[in-house]
Amino acid sequence: MPKEIERRFLVRPRELPKALPRGGAIVQGFLSLTPVVRVRLWTPPGARAPKAFVTVKGKGLRVRAEFEYSIPPADARALLQLCGDRVIRKTRHVLGPWEIDRFAGRHRGLWVAEIELARSSQALPDPLPPWLGPEVTDDPRFTNARLVQDRSRPPFWKKAMARSARNA
Repeated sequence: MPKEIERRFLVRPRELPKALPRGGAIVQGFLSLTPVVRVRLWTPPGARAPKAFVTVKGKGLRVRAEFEYSIPPADARALLQLCGDRVIRKTRHVLGPWEIDRFAGRHRGLWVAEIELARSSQALPDPLPPWLGPEVTDDPRFTNARLVQDRSRPPFWKKAMARSARNA
């Protein structure tokens, strides 16, 4: 069974390198939240056309089953329409082994970095980058499937981002 093993951290955007690599646009919607069934339209940096995927994720935070399938971009656009307001927009920057997501729309201001690991016992890079904030891997509120459901005003993560910036 295919597995995703990842760790997630808040990002201190002011600590990021000034020359952050160009990012790619991601629009992802959630067709189902239990189990998570996600449709993603991803335009890599410099690409003319987007790539599209449907992903089914199992339970878990650090380690979970993940099944991902390529689909035609036109199908992804149609499926995104079925997601209603359960859509997240973000720009993904890749910096070494890290994927750094800068969220847009109602999640503007949220930055999350993740690193995919080959095994759950794998150590994180040492030293950790100075722009990395607190780890949120084990906080289910920071999964994209939960973020898309958050309607709190102000969003719960605003305080976490402010705390992270103060502790830089």
